[in-house]
Amino acid sequence: MSMPTKVVKVLVEGGKATPGPPLGPALGGLGLNIGQIVNEINQKTKEYQGMKVPVEIKVDIDTRKFEIKVGIPATSMLILRELKTEKGSSQAGTQQIGDLSFESVVKIAKIKLLDANTNSLKSMVKMVLGTAVSMGVTVEGKDPKQVIEEVNEGKWDHMLEG
Repeated sequence: MSMPTKVVKVLVEGGKATPGPPLGPALGGLGLNIGQIVNEINQKTKEYQGMKVPVEIKVDIDTRKFEIKVGIPATSMLILRELKTEKGSSQAGTQQIGDLSFESVVKIAKIKLLDANTNSLKSMVKMVLGTAVSMGVTVEGKDPKQVIEEVNEGKWDHMLEG
C-alpha cells in the first residue's frame, strides 16, 4: 500500500519564499514545519533571485516528510538575467533590448537542459535562440535566426561539445 502523498506546486520568487501565500495556505493543515520548508526552498532557489521559479513540494501525509523539487525559470527569465535587464522588447521585430554572447546562450541552454526531455545541447541552444527572437534580443550582434542557421551549419559546434 502506498503512503498518501500530497504534491503542492507553487511559483515563488527565487530566494524569497515566505510562510505567507502561496506556500502557507497550500501547506497549511498538513502539520509541517513551514519555516523549514521555506528555508530549504530559499536555499535551493537563491541563484534565481528576481525570477519566478516553479517549485514542487511532495509531502508524505503520514510521516510528514517532504521533498522539494525546484524547476527551472522560463527561458525568457534566464535571458533577461544574462542581459541584466527587466523585460523583453514590446516590439521584438524593430526594437532590440540587448545582445547576448553565444556563450551566454550556451549557458542558458545548459541550465534548461537540466529540466528538458532532450539531452541535445544543440537543439536546446536553438530553442533559446528562438526565444531571443521573440524577445528582441540579438546574439553576437546578429538576428538570432541567422545564428540558428549558423548552428545548423555547424559553425558553433566547437562551443557545443562536452
